[in-house]
Amino acid sequence: MTKLLFICHIYLYICDMGTSINNQIESKVKRSKPGKIFLPSDFKDLGSSTAIRKTLSRLVEQNVLARLGQGIYVIPIHDKVFGEVFPSMEEIAASLAKKEHVKIMPTGQYALNKIGLSTQVPMKMIFLTNGSKKNITIGKSSIVFIPTTTKKLAMIGTISSLLFLGLEDLDLKQLTESEVEKIISLLKKEDVKKLKHDLKLAPARISDFVMKNFLKQLV
Repeated sequence: MTKLLFICHIYLYICDMGTSINNQIESKVKRSKPGKIFLPSDFKDLGSSTAIRKTLSRLVEQNVLARLGQGIYVIPIHDKVFGEVFPSMEEIAASLAKKEHVKIMPTGQYALNKIGLSTQVPMKMIFLTNGSKKNITIGKSSIVFIPTTTKKLAMIGTISSLLFLGLEDLDLKQLTESEVEKIISLLKKEDVKKLKHDLKLAPARISDFVMKNFLKQLV
């Protein structure tokens, strides 16, 4: 009888603990604003990963949360005109970086698009990071975090950092006249001190390209 009572107490304790985890996660979610992104790691102090994922899945079934991708959840924004509105891919990437305490910088076609040098909106947004490698698929789009050197992440110019990282994916000899004119226009908008700082960090072929073609026009 004593053994049976002990087992019953243990069972009730586990049930209470499970209910407590559910309630705490649900309470934290419902106190947050629409558009807030959650990862299972946001609740790791509340219980086991299995219990956390089960609770998050239940909240998805109840339409309290929406699942954006594997292990990524959001409180949807309900708009009278557009219905459910979700964060942009850029907002999702920024939120993931903030939660993991890492730095990210756009690169490739995405970087060129952000400064208007390319009209192409890439389905794959590639970021350089000082964190771990990630490839997150959300619908037909994806976010990729690629580990890189501290040197590349040390660029400080709002325009020059994106331009130099974007140009790494291009054949500089194949740039059209209109693209060259656009680059000149962009570089003229950058703070000269920041531009010179970033030139020291850019790959040699890019810094040589800028020095040869544009620097004399900027100073």
